[in-house]
Amino acid sequence: MNKQISVLGTGWLGLPLAKALLKENYIIKGSSTTESKLGTHRNDGINPYLLEMTEDGPKGNIQSFLDGSNILIINVPPGLRRNPEGNFVTKIKKLVPLIEKSTIKKVVFISSTSVFSDEDGFPLITPETTPNAITNAGKQLIEVEKLLQENKKFHVVILRFAGLFDSRRHPATMLSKRKDIKNPLAPVNLIHREDCIGIIEKIIKIDRWDKTYNASYPDHPKKSAYYSAICKQMELPVPDYDFDTPSKGKIIDSKKLQHNLQYSFKRNLYLFS
Repeated sequence: MNKQISVLGTGWLGLPLAKALLKENYIIKGSSTTESKLGTHRNDGINPYLLEMTEDGPKGNIQSFLDGSNILIINVPPGLRRNPEGNFVTKIKKLVPLIEKSTIKKVVFISSTSVFSDEDGFPLITPETTPNAITNAGKQLIEVEKLLQENKKFHVVILRFAGLFDSRRHPATMLSKRKDIKNPLAPVNLIHREDCIGIIEKIIKIDRWDKTYNASYPDHPKKSAYYSAICKQMELPVPDYDFDTPSKGKIIDSKKLQHNLQYSFKRNLYLFS
């Protein structure tokens, strides 16, 4: 069994994921766009690479980063908030031929439940639901998912995470400062970072590929009730909501993931320690 994995993007999720895989005795290659982080990665036991995804192709020694690994985890956000004109699809298109030339046989692509639009009536979203995003980022993620799924040179798991949080990073810290927050009656779709890592580890462990999963904690409280409770728990000002405008939203169903992977969520929406 090949015990080497390449993690493209070792940021807030990718770095603790890489460390968790190291504990499972995998050899890990990890990429960063920040040169100053390479020494820290090396001290952590990660083989560090300075790489940047661009529309002209990856900058850095991408072939060395890929070669020798059987699994590639693509954990690179589209980055379209800071650069609305960016083309994430082109970046991945330029990466794919390099994957094909390498030893990589399996790819985990970290996508997002933002490929589904918020709607009236809060529809139940399963992996069989057709993505219908209207945002630029959502549309580009849909295109990248198809691009990878249709490639016959490697196996793929598409993993669509809901909103990520942990004890130090929670959406409530931003929402507490805002007024007239939209969709107060919409269901909450969140997942703890520890569960994101656990799900990826389980996919690798059971070695089951060519699947698409939606990943969100199974409980979906109303947005206004949940964030008000969390802000009180964190001793932050309670947000102000717009109850006059009808709420839109969705419910992300993770039953397929729980069944197929035999995965039990470790962290609920209120457990921060």
